[in-house]
Amino acid sequence: MLEHLIQLVVLFVVIFDPMASFVVFIAATKSMTEADRRRTALLAILSAALISYAVLLFGQQLLVLFSINILYFKVAGGMILSILGVEMTLGYPLTNVDVTKESSVHGIAAIIATPLLTGPAAITAIIISVREYGFIDTGLAVTIVLVFSAVLFLLSTRINRVVGKAPIQILSTILGLITLAWGVKFIVEGLISLW
Repeated sequence: MLEHLIQLVVLFVVIFDPMASFVVFIAATKSMTEADRRRTALLAILSAALISYAVLLFGQQLLVLFSINILYFKVAGGMILSILGVEMTLGYPLTNVDVTKESSVHGIAAIIATPLLTGPAAITAIIISVREYGFIDTGLAVTIVLVFSAVLFLLSTRINRVVGKAPIQILSTILGLITLAWGVKFIVEGLISLW
């Protein structure tokens, strides 16, 4: 059981990629107050957890219920990731300052929850892992990765202060390109598989 759990944690760390989400979180919340940043972090993690556990328990049934193929998720998630990647790479703000704080908090949290943390790859991996390793191991692995992500987001101000803004901006640009590439990859793979 422990060996399977470790394998699943490593798998979900790679697929959920909390570090990429962390960079997006830093960039998107830089103009927020500490309280709004904390609310955004908690809302993003809670939303990602809700999606993850819903897929864990009802993954295959949900797809059947809504008559949605996982490949459609892949294409839609790829489009959102592509837009996000372009904005990160070009240094555009990920939030509109004219938008109210309330919608900024919810908007950023939604983007981080999905497609960043729980995108098509995560949804697919959870469905497959439940089939191969069972609910308990898969659920524990998902929980460990989400807790790690929550710690990163909640300590983002301190981490940003220690690391500095320049490395975070450089990392944001590089990860923007990677995010864009992932988005294009998801779209291409989804469309090829659909055809």
